[in-house]
Amino acid sequence: LGKCLLSPIVLAAYAYNRSLSELGPGGRTEGEPGVLCQLFAFLMAFFGLAPTLLLLAMALECWLSLGHPYFYRRHLTRRLGATLGPAAAGLCALFCALPLLGFGVPMQYCPGTWCFIRMAGGGPRQLGFPVLYASLMGLLVLAIGACNVSSMRPLYGMARRQPRRGPPAAAAPRMEELDHLILLGLMTVLFTICSLPLIIRVYMGAFAADFNENADLSALRFLSVNSIVDPWVFIIFRTSVFRMFVRRVCRRL
Repeated sequence: LGKCLLSPIVLAAYAYNRSLSELGPGGRTEGEPGVLCQLFAFLMAFFGLAPTLLLLAMALECWLSLGHPYFYRRHLTRRLGATLGPAAAGLCALFCALPLLGFGVPMQYCPGTWCFIRMAGGGPRQLGFPVLYASLMGLLVLAIGACNVSSMRPLYGMARRQPRRGPPAAAAPRMEELDHLILLGLMTVLFTICSLPLIIRVYMGAFAADFNENADLSALRFLSVNSIVDPWVFIIFRTSVFRMFVRRVCRRL
C-alpha cells in the first residue's frame, strides 16, 4: 500500500521535471513545503512506523505461541488479531500527523522527489518529533529483536531433540524447524540493518547538529529498501531449491 501511494507521486515529479512542492498546491506560509510534500512526508513516516508496529505484533505472537503455548491458546483470539491491525494503523496515523499540526517540520529532500520530517536544524519544537519518532523506532527494533531471539531458542531446542539420523520422515520435522529458525534470523538482521541508519541520523542531526542531506537521504533509502527486500527474501527462501541448498549446508556444518 505504501509503494502504491508513494511511487506515483515520485514518478509524476520526474515526468514533469518538478519538485513535489512545485507539483502540488503551495503551503500556507512562504517557505513552507507544499501540500503534496507534507502529504508525502506523512505517508513516509506512517509507512515506516506502522509496518514496524505490525512486525512487533507478529514477533510477539511467534514468541508467545512457541514459548508460552498455554497462555497463547487461552488469551489470544481471532477477534484480538482482527482488531490489532486497524488499532495499530490508527495510532500510527495520529502520531505521524503531529508535524501537520506544528510539532515537527516536513522538509523536501534533494533532488526534490522526497519529503520527510526535518532531522537537523531548528529548535526543540522542530526536532522534538524526529527524536521521538527515532526513539520509538529504536524501541520497536529492540523489542522485535528480543522477541525473535526468544522465539529462536525453542525452535533450536525442538530441532536438537529431533533424531539426526534415520529415515527422511524422521528428519523432516528437524529440518522444518531449522528452516523457520534461519528465515527468522535472516529477516531480523535485515530489518535491523535497514532501520538503524535512520535512527542514527536523527540523533546525530538533533544532538550533534550534523546537517548532511545526502546522509539523511541514504538513511531514508535504507528504510525503503527493507520493505522491498523482505518479501523477496521470504519468497526465495520458501522455494524448494533454496531450502535444499540451505539444508545441505546445515548438514555439512
